Amino acid sequence: MDRDEKKKQAELLHEELKKARGIILSGFQGITVAQDFELRRKVSKVGAKYKVVKNSLIERAAQGTAVEPIAGRLAGTTSVALTETDPVALAKALTEYAKGNPVLSFKSGVVEGRVVSLADLSALATLPSREQLFSKVLFLINSPAQRVASTLSGVARNLAFIIQQAVKEKKFQDAPGS
Repeated sequence: MDRDEKKKQAELLHEELKKARGIILSGFQGITVAQDFELRRKVSKVGAKYKVVKNSLIERAAQGTAVEPIAGRLAGTTSVALTETDPVALAKALTEYAKGNPVLSFKSGVVEGRVVSLADLSALATLPSREQLFSKVLFLINSPAQRVASTLSGVARNLAFIIQQAVKEKKFQDAPGS
């Protein structure tokens, strides 16, 4: 690969790193072609990208991005998984894959511009999906409104029942002089 091509690849990777909401750097020493294919399939299924990249290319491309603090410390084989949409889904996919394939080892990551540790990645992978979080929030917003509506309808229902009972028992009489 000549110098111009390397520069072009670094610029493309730089743009991807700038746009990414979630970036996970990992090692893959000893991965087979079949395992690599399965990993790429799982990552693309959640709308993310997976690339094997030289450490020097990552260092060049990371300048001016959130990945810059961790790019200089890379050693060994490195792959980059990145997403512009849902970092939680990416973390879940990689963690699930790593449980069955110990050849994938996490090095570091960046989520929403913040460098995260391996413990943070594990915690991120246990979060509910974005859709599940939205449904929980909507339930919590809707729940008090349902309680208020049922309480108000209960008061009206009770009042109507009391009036009905009073009419049956002839508690209401014409007022004198009417």
